[in-house]
Amino acid sequence: MTELMTPTALFKCLADDTRTKITLLVVSEGELCVCELTAALDLSQPKISRHLALLRSAGLLMDRRQGQWVYYRLHPELPAWVTAVLKDVVDANQHWLQTEAKRLCSMDGRPSSRAVCN
Repeated sequence: MTELMTPTALFKCLADDTRTKITLLVVSEGELCVCELTAALDLSQPKISRHLALLRSAGLLMDRRQGQWVYYRLHPELPAWVTAVLKDVVDANQHWLQTEAKRLCSMDGRPSSRAVCN
């Protein structure tokens, strides 16, 4: 599925503000669970899950279950150009994700042990 990732497919995935923020937060953090994305974006779990399902079916994200949590990360078989573009966008747009990053850092009971907040 990831071998079919074209620029058009990538930009269609990211054409929605919520999907773009989910993807960039995942790129920034490495891996996030649904509850972290819900807290960061201040949206309902069903809404986040619908967007995650689309990103997963497009081959952009991959999930794994650990106990009660489902974690999402970039699909490891994405073409290098996709990963490079997404990392460049994150690096150049930290201010755009500032509100979401603050919500994520202030989340009570955050399951992620690698959480680093400034």
